Amino acid sequence: MAVKDYIRKRFFPHMWCPGCGHGIVLNSLLRAVEELGMSKNEIVMASGIGCSARISGYVDFHTLHTIHGRALAFATGVKMSRPELNLIVPMGDGDALAIGGNHFIHAARRNIDITAIVMNNRIYGMTGGQYSPLSGYGTVATTAPYSNIDHDFDVAELSTAAGASFVARTTTYHARQMIDLIKQAIQHKGFSVLEVLSQCPTYFGRKNKLGSAVDMMEHFKSNTTPRGSKAKKENPDLLERGIFVQKEIPEYCREYDKIIERAKG
Repeated sequence: MAVKDYIRKRFFPHMWCPGCGHGIVLNSLLRAVEELGMSKNEIVMASGIGCSARISGYVDFHTLHTIHGRALAFATGVKMSRPELNLIVPMGDGDALAIGGNHFIHAARRNIDITAIVMNNRIYGMTGGQYSPLSGYGTVATTAPYSNIDHDFDVAELSTAAGASFVARTTTYHARQMIDLIKQAIQHKGFSVLEVLSQCPTYFGRKNKLGSAVDMMEHFKSNTTPRGSKAKKENPDLLERGIFVQKEIPEYCREYDKIIERAKG
């Protein structure tokens, strides 16, 4: 199948602001699915509420557009009942780690075979530019006009500590890397987390004087480095991209099947 076969054309043009990075994420996701040769009928996408969650409306998969922060709970139910399906959950930073934080850490702890794509634009974009758990100390938002004093989560460290068996990070500038990481995340049998740094020029960029969408993407280019690179040793402030965790541990649905067999026996 071609990329165009995976989209619901009737819902275009999309609703994202000009320059938003989420369209790049959608494009990379579709190309990853195409390169894997996956059928639309073997994918279920569950999303919550937010700019990132709107992706579920544009893909011609089985989709659930659910409530804020609860997409992983819905996805868990689908996966438990139909473990042969591939569950993909696109989330924003607040959807995943504010109201959805409890579901996130426990999905990671269980190691259930779900792919979580966390689009980190450091802001609540759909509801007016409020600060999020990933905005960071010293940033400005509509709910922090005199600067934010909350420290942000490190998504990779949080996911690793919670037990996710695949953890990776990339940016919208590095779209080719994103395709490869999405493919690996989908193929991994366990809870997979891919953080994607995504620009929001409308709220985060404007409030923090970061320039245009192009300027913000240039920032991703200049301020990130491949994991384990020499540049990171020379400049510890650089954010690493690539795979942080990739390990094989018992997957939740398979272990649950063993419980059922023991109960029958």
